[in-house]
Amino acid sequence: MLYRHSLYGVASLIVAMTLAAAGARAQGGPNPGHPSGSDCGSLPSHSALQSALSTALAAENSGLNNQMWATIVDRDGVVCAVAFSGANRGAQWPGSRLISAQKANTANAFSLDSSSHANGKGQAAGLALSTANLFTAVQPGGSLFGLQESNPVDTKVAYQGPSSQYGQDNDPMVGNKIGGVNVFGGGLALFASGKVIVGGLGVSGDTSCTDHDVAWRVRHALGLDHLLGVGGVSGDANRPDNIIYDITTNPDGTGGTGQMPNGSGGVGTSASGFGHPKCAGFGNPAALPAVQQ
Repeated sequence: MLYRHSLYGVASLIVAMTLAAAGARAQGGPNPGHPSGSDCGSLPSHSALQSALSTALAAENSGLNNQMWATIVDRDGVVCAVAFSGANRGAQWPGSRLISAQKANTANAFSLDSSSHANGKGQAAGLALSTANLFTAVQPGGSLFGLQESNPVDTKVAYQGPSSQYGQDNDPMVGNKIGGVNVFGGGLALFASGKVIVGGLGVSGDTSCTDHDVAWRVRHALGLDHLLGVGGVSGDANRPDNIIYDITTNPDGTGGTGQMPNGSGGVGTSASGFGHPKCAGFGNPAALPAVQQ
């Protein structure tokens, strides 16, 4: 009898803890029900991400006016939250779910904070690179050509589980490392107070230019844009990892499709070497919110 009562007590405790975690997550903010072995507990919950995505879309007028997907990963690349803005999972491009996760993984994987600096090596101020900043360098003839083939997506993680859970609190990607490298706009590193990198954010579902702008607004709404003083390539200290529109047509008579040296990347020449093509209805990068201290 004592044994049965002990089992009942343990079961009741487990149920209570589960319900408490679910209730806390429903309120938004940090994610108390984080996957075991991850740093998701200090990152925004599914409901907080979904709310920030809705806020960002309401403020953004560029692109195709589509609904969108968003994903957050921690510093180790573990997926912490996946959300969408539409009425159901089919209201935005289904293929953009995985793309948003790739973008989150990429921005996290190729950004650093000041902890990278030691013994005269590393980045003393950190270095934030958005996925938009990688476009030119990975084109044929570019200095990072082939980067997009590295760190492949784990397809078992990408396509596992029932589709009915996609974009929900229990999305099957959550708690797993998705991998993947994406090299157009929509991925940003997440920097907490103190300019500490804590993971990455990816947004997808519209033009790649709008994906970047919406991701920028989502990060700002989540309060994870403490990048003032962090190194970047944009040339704008208030927006160090912002998208750069500086690609001009190659002077080789190919209309910008010929391969050129010096980081031109085969789609035109980028003055910075980190440029991104302009999309239909692209926005004004300087109009995006400045980052925080």
